[in-house]
Amino acid sequence: MSTNHPVVSRDRWLTERQALLAREKELTRLGDQIARERRALPWVRIEKDYVFDGLAGPRTLAHLFGGRRQLLVQHFMFPPEWAEGCPSCSFMADHTDAMNVHLAQRDATLVAVSRAPLARIEQFRQRMGWRFDWVSSAANDFNRDFGVTFGPQERVRGQIHYNYRMQAFPQDEAPGVSVFYKDDAGAVFHTYSTYGRGVEVMMGTYRLLDLTPMGRDEGVDQGMAWVRHHDRYEGAVAASCCSAKR
Repeated sequence: MSTNHPVVSRDRWLTERQALLAREKELTRLGDQIARERRALPWVRIEKDYVFDGLAGPRTLAHLFGGRRQLLVQHFMFPPEWAEGCPSCSFMADHTDAMNVHLAQRDATLVAVSRAPLARIEQFRQRMGWRFDWVSSAANDFNRDFGVTFGPQERVRGQIHYNYRMQAFPQDEAPGVSVFYKDDAGAVFHTYSTYGRGVEVMMGTYRLLDLTPMGRDEGVDQGMAWVRHHDRYEGAVAASCCSAKR
C-alpha cells in the first residue's frame, strides 16, 4: 500500500465519506435484492441416502440438521490422503463456533463435511480447538455430487466443472457452502450452493479487513497465501484439549 495518501480537512473527509456512503447503500440494497432472489430459487429434492460417519455413529443427511429445518454445510477440503485440513478452509471454520449459537436461533445448523476418515478429522478438530459438528463423507458420493471433489473422470482436457462452469483447477478438492431444507415430513431439499469467492460469506475477518486502510493486503497473485492454521501464526497459543470438548 502506498504511504503517499491524501490528508484533508475533516469537512473535506466528511464530504467524500458521504459520497461513498451513497455507493455503500446501493450495494446494500443490491445485496438485499439478490438475497430475495436467492430465497426464490427452486429446490431439488434429495433422493440419495447419504450416510456420514460422525462421533455418535452413522448419520444421514437428515440427521445433520440437529432438529432444525435449515442446514448449512461447509465443504471442507480434507481428502483422505492429507494429514491436516486445508488452511483456507480452516480460516473459514475459525468463524463457525461463534456463529452457530446465533444460527440456532434462526432454525439453522452449520456442519462441516470432509472426505478424510473421522479419526483424522477429530484429531485435527481437537488440535484447532473447534466445537462444531464435523462428519466424514468418505463412504458416500456427497462431495462429488455437490461439485467439490473431482476424479480423472471429471476432468475434460485438464478442466473440471466447478462453480457452474468448466475451468482449470489445480487440485482434486475444492471449497464450497451448500444449503438444505427439511420439511415437516422429513423430506430434504437442496436450496443453494456457492463456490469460489462465494465461500467468503464465512470469512468475517475479510469483511473487517476490507474496512481498513491496508485492506486484505494480499497482492495481485498472492491470494490467501498469507493464511495459516491459527496455531502456526507467530505467537499463536495451542488450543486446549478442554476447549474442544463437545
